[in-house]
Amino acid sequence: MRVLMVCMGNICRSPTAEGVLRHKLAQAGLADVIEVDSAGTHAHHVGSPPDERSQQAALKRGYDISRQRARKVRSQDFQEFDLLLAMDWDNLALLEEHCPQAPELRRKLKRLTEFVPSASPHAGAQVVPDPYYGGPAGFDFVLDLVEHACDGLVEHLRQVVGSVASRA
Repeated sequence: MRVLMVCMGNICRSPTAEGVLRHKLAQAGLADVIEVDSAGTHAHHVGSPPDERSQQAALKRGYDISRQRARKVRSQDFQEFDLLLAMDWDNLALLEEHCPQAPELRRKLKRLTEFVPSASPHAGAQVVPDPYYGGPAGFDFVLDLVEHACDGLVEHLRQVVGSVASRA
C-alpha cells in the first residue's frame, strides 16, 4: 500500500505529514507494508529540503524530516499510489485537474483532514492551513492537526491492510 501527501510546494505541510505518518506507522507495526511519500502540486522548490521552520517544529516532537527533498506530483503517481492526500481544497482541485478521468484513480484523491477522528479536538477541520507566511505557532498547529489526522489514517490503513490480508 502506498500513500502520497500533497501540498503546494512540498516544503511545509506534506513533508510534515509524511514524517508524522512514517513515525506512526512504525509505532503501529505497519511500516513494512505501507510506503509513504510526499509531493507538491507546484515545482517551485524541487530538490529543496523542508522549510527550516517545519524541520524545527517536527524535530521538537521527535520527527526528523531533514532528509526529505521536494518533488512535484508526477503523472505516474496517480497509478502508483493508493491514496493521494491533499492538504487543502486548492491542492485537491489541482490533483483532480491532473488526474486521469478513470473512476478507480479519482477515488484515490482525498484530503488528509478527512481522517481526523471525530473525538479529536480538530474534528471538523477541512484543511491543513499553510504555515509558510506565519510564525512558529502556525507550524505547531499544523503538527497538531497532522498528528490527529494521521492517527485516524493509521486506523483506516490498519483496516484496509487487515481486509486485504484476510482475503488472501
